[in-house]
Amino acid sequence: MSLIGGIRPPIAVLSVLLLSLAGITALVLGRADNAGVPKAVLTSQQHFAEDGAIALRASIDESVTDLTRSAALFSAGEPVSGDAALDKLGSTYQKWTGTAVVEIRSGKLVAARGETVPLTSVNTASLGDEGGLAPRMVRLKNGETRLLSLALLSWPGRPQLLLVASSNLTFPGISLGQFRSIAVADQNGAILSSDGIPEPEQVRNGTDRADIKASNKQLKSFAQLAARKARQDPRSSKEPGMGGYQGVSGSVVGGHVLSSRSVAGYATLAAPAPGETTTASGLGLSVVAMAKVSEDPTRTKSVVFGLLAGGALLVAGAVAVAVLLGTVQRPLIRLFLESRRLTRGDLTRPVNVPGYGEARRIGSALERLRRQLLGETAEATGAASRPRGLRRVGTRALLSICAVLLLAWSAPLMLLVNRADDKAVVPQQLVSDQRERTDTLSDRVRRALNEGSADLDSVASLIGNRTDAETMGKVLERTLDENRRYRSLYVVDSSGEILAAKGNSPKVIRAHRVSDTPIRLLGQGGKEPVVVADAEIPGRNGARLVGEFRVEFFNALLTRPGLGVVRLVDDHSKVIAGNTGFLAFQGLPDEHLKDLAAASAQRLGKKARANGVLYREGGVQIAAAAPFAGSGPAESLGWSVVSWQAANRLDIPEYDSQNRTVLAGLLGAAAAAACLGWMHIVVARPLRSLAQRAEALADGDRKTVLFPQHHDEVGAVTRSLELIRQKLQELSRQQPRRTPPQAHAPQQYTRN
Repeated sequence: MSLIGGIRPPIAVLSVLLLSLAGITALVLGRADNAGVPKAVLTSQQHFAEDGAIALRASIDESVTDLTRSAALFSAGEPVSGDAALDKLGSTYQKWTGTAVVEIRSGKLVAARGETVPLTSVNTASLGDEGGLAPRMVRLKNGETRLLSLALLSWPGRPQLLLVASSNLTFPGISLGQFRSIAVADQNGAILSSDGIPEPEQVRNGTDRADIKASNKQLKSFAQLAARKARQDPRSSKEPGMGGYQGVSGSVVGGHVLSSRSVAGYATLAAPAPGETTTASGLGLSVVAMAKVSEDPTRTKSVVFGLLAGGALLVAGAVAVAVLLGTVQRPLIRLFLESRRLTRGDLTRPVNVPGYGEARRIGSALERLRRQLLGETAEATGAASRPRGLRRVGTRALLSICAVLLLAWSAPLMLLVNRADDKAVVPQQLVSDQRERTDTLSDRVRRALNEGSADLDSVASLIGNRTDAETMGKVLERTLDENRRYRSLYVVDSSGEILAAKGNSPKVIRAHRVSDTPIRLLGQGGKEPVVVADAEIPGRNGARLVGEFRVEFFNALLTRPGLGVVRLVDDHSKVIAGNTGFLAFQGLPDEHLKDLAAASAQRLGKKARANGVLYREGGVQIAAAAPFAGSGPAESLGWSVVSWQAANRLDIPEYDSQNRTVLAGLLGAAAAAACLGWMHIVVARPLRSLAQRAEALADGDRKTVLFPQHHDEVGAVTRSLELIRQKLQELSRQQPRRTPPQAHAPQQYTRN
């Protein structure tokens, strides 16, 4: 007998699978992980810290790049004084707390603006060494930390100058909301800057002061933990296949702070792509985001449901296996034994004919063949008669009955039981996180547009009176190589004629002459949005530098895990960019989202607000919308960022229970389909074919050879029938031939 064929293996495998599934169901369906703090809340804090790390890394890298590019633009033009350079730098960028220009040879301070720059930490003698111009962190006397960025100003025949810019390690545009704090920690776990927790001296209430002290202590503990975690390899900090953030990130549950429990996410500053290294990623900084959440002590789960489901599967499985053993396996084995008895020549006892279906038909054929081996003719043994009534129930019908029995357990679990949409408790923290992260993303897009406009202003001032197309082309090409946010850069005169261009072919030209807004959206009604920004070139009679943004640039900004579907929409709620596939200028897919975007864009005084909602129509959805709010030319666009996601994709206990229930039902259905399908292929179909051939043999067909297809019980019965056919042929040859009687010839009488 084959080890993988026959009737026994599929029944044995089905029994093992059902028994294992019953045990897993009883253990898993009653389990509740993180009942007090759902895992979705912890994952959200991790994503929040990653957002902070991305914003801080982008801010530091852009600050260093802008300072280096500005110094290169100054050095490429006519010599300017230190005051003129700082004035131009301050009018173009408003991102540094203090700037200064120092003469390298003498160390003399040439010019300064804003906060006093700690120049004592800069050794001008080592600037020529490798890494001499690398940014550095400086600790001030008041305990604050400043990041110094350095760049060289050099002109032929003039003393070389050092441009120094000081910035604090704050998070640009991070929306914290209530009961949340965020901090930057160094490699040793020391907090360099923090936001969201007031100083204890600023609070008069004693209870609040104690709460703040406990929060500060907890935040320091989280920062030290994040510093230890940051030392590991990012590839080993996550589970295999998770992907996502390139640096080390995670979440942790802290202790109780008065009536709440503190949870935190941490993330190291990492480059946006694997294998890359940026200025910020080399500083060894980590971001810690801490929030206080309320635990739900009533969220407990009983194990009774799992035990009942596992017990029901045991009962259904036992009945199905008993049916298979009693009505399929046992009759088939009985046929196998009876057929072998006949081939051995034991013809004294009648064949024990099974009671149902194909087995009964084969048993009846064997009985007729036994009588034919004893000398009776095929006509004398009678024609084959099909069973009627319940006796017609064949193997396929029995397998169908078992399938229905097992599906009666699996189908309710997959479709009906433990549905979470009506009873799921979505933590308010998730709605708040969706709102705050969407607000942060909106500010990030706005700042990116403002940065692009500022870059164009800086480059336009450098072009100045350079009218040579080749010279302008070199400036544009260098700018395009240093900044990948543009798809094309070109210079147009007052009539709209292109004077110099780099990058892709311009999409629009004439519209630039009639608009006074520095950033605008064009291409409505087309296949691709066209976002353009321009800056007037001084002293060129209306000539302008135009930059067209890449849509992929906005799509990359909007791609953040844990936010679901994200869309950048204009002031008419038409889609401009997104983190998933979209059609340009299509509307939002839901009226709730349209109303949410319109409500968030409404002004309260002079400030727009971000909104986050939870609605249950068509499934539980978490949605948020945040308009552009802040300074800069992008603020006047009236754009918004809208995000939404289904709650059933989050690690919420009710949905976890539903998913486990559906999984149990799917496993039960899969086990039934696999094993019963296996039996249908190796038993039911061959048995039906064998019944037809056995009846034909019993009816007198001695020419058709019977050969087995598989080495199993059905194959063994087939081989026995072939041996019986051969014996019947020998018997027919041994019998004397009966000659037909000859007709008498008519006698001829002769006349004597």
